[in-house]
Amino acid sequence: MKIQGLIKKIGCLVLSASMMCMASVSFSYAADDIAHDPSRDVQTEGVGNPFNYGERNTPADASTSEIRAINRAMSVQEVKYAMYKEIDEHWDLISVRLGQTEREMVYALFLGLGTRESTLGGNGDGADIETAFSQGFGVSSAHAYGTMQTAVTAFADCDPTFMKEDNVPEMYQYSFTESNFYDAIISNHMGIRKILHFIEIAINEDKLEGYQIVRGALKAFNTGWVTYTGENDGYYKNYPDEIISLARWYYEEGHLYDNVFSWTNDERVEKYRQGNVWEWWGDGVASMAPVDSQPTTSPEDENLLGDVNLDGAVDVADAVMLSASLLTEKELSAESAKNADIDLSHEIDCIDMLLIRKLII
Repeated sequence: MKIQGLIKKIGCLVLSASMMCMASVSFSYAADDIAHDPSRDVQTEGVGNPFNYGERNTPADASTSEIRAINRAMSVQEVKYAMYKEIDEHWDLISVRLGQTEREMVYALFLGLGTRESTLGGNGDGADIETAFSQGFGVSSAHAYGTMQTAVTAFADCDPTFMKEDNVPEMYQYSFTESNFYDAIISNHMGIRKILHFIEIAINEDKLEGYQIVRGALKAFNTGWVTYTGENDGYYKNYPDEIISLARWYYEEGHLYDNVFSWTNDERVEKYRQGNVWEWWGDGVASMAPVDSQPTTSPEDENLLGDVNLDGAVDVADAVMLSASLLTEKELSAESAKNADIDLSHEIDCIDMLLIRKLII
């Protein structure tokens, strides 16, 4: 047996043994560390979904209270990576529409938006933030939820009197149900889609140019209207200009991947509010050029990472099956192998064992 293979077997044997006491041992993770593999080329590969988010953050059949409890338990770092997961999935589309080729600057932009709307869960509420709900579920067009405070208007099948947002065919548009509206990942997906909805209007209807396209789309995310209203208008200073200033703070100060967060009017950000705050964003041209992108499918069509035995859940039985496969080199079926490749590295190894342990705990 080759030395490398022997080392791999020994390592997996140790991990397998540790599974026996899994219920009483917490997963060791330094919250302020970078969660993704730091050797990744983020610009070309993205961060790689280190928290293994699926197309949903919560079970589709869970109650609203259960869904919200799961979202509330998210750390600031988890909230950040949940946003990056959606950005990475739609990177080609987002980079063309925003006119920005620097992936980490786009990450930062959405951190700025998430900070302006919710402080990224820094108050201990994770992604569980709800506003304008006093009239009942979905009655007000301002009723919003999640990191970006995505309003009900982003969803298909909401109140037909609301303005439709059906101009982003490249991204799946979820139906307006409580299960979808309150899910943190779907909320992020629909929030990004909502920004792209306003990008299209800024380009094709309002004929904005340069950074004013993204600036106008952010303004519209808050007000519903892209139309340019003048440099002295508080709509810009207090919303899109604050967002881009916050974004630059995360980017320049090195807080893209940790548990550190900012807030609206944070004095630490003041130096980034000076002069033309959009100069930092650069000279890219936002465009409606065709992008070879297919809408995200409904979550029911997605594989469940970690579900090695294909029973629809991730539990100790999956860990045992994966362990047995690694130790005996017994080949898994194609579908089981796809679910066992939790880190999406196209290789099933001890890293996947570690990740499945984390999922179960």
